[in-house]
Amino acid sequence: MLLKERTKIYDFNFHLVWVTKYRKNIFINKRLSNSMIEILKNIADGNGVTIQHIEVMPDHVHMMISFPPDMTPSSVVKSFKGTSARMWFKKYPETKSQLWGGHLWSPSYFMSTLGNVSKEIVTEYIENQVTKYNGGRPRH
Repeated sequence: MLLKERTKIYDFNFHLVWVTKYRKNIFINKRLSNSMIEILKNIADGNGVTIQHIEVMPDHVHMMISFPPDMTPSSVVKSFKGTSARMWFKKYPETKSQLWGGHLWSPSYFMSTLGNVSKEIVTEYIENQVTKYNGGRPRH
């Protein structure tokens, strides 16, 4: 999804997954999973992150997100995990006792980029720019 801001246009898409501490089933019904979805959407809105798809499973979260190129993937993850845990425990303090050490999320996560085109197509596009710019004549 192409996103436009005042000084940049970007199309960064990421698949982000993280799990609860010890893969504990915390989001065990629709009410609890929807509550976490609402928390994550509020965090995204406050941080300039676009959530394209989201699913909260009993012990993990899947999201397809996009964020501006001046944000780092690790800062986005830190914001989602840290803020959501604080907001969750404020709303559902009883779940803290289900988690050893009182941590909602495992420290790890998985993130991968999603592309609309392959590396080969981008390489070909870049290599053909000189030819197009020079009126069909290669640079060399």
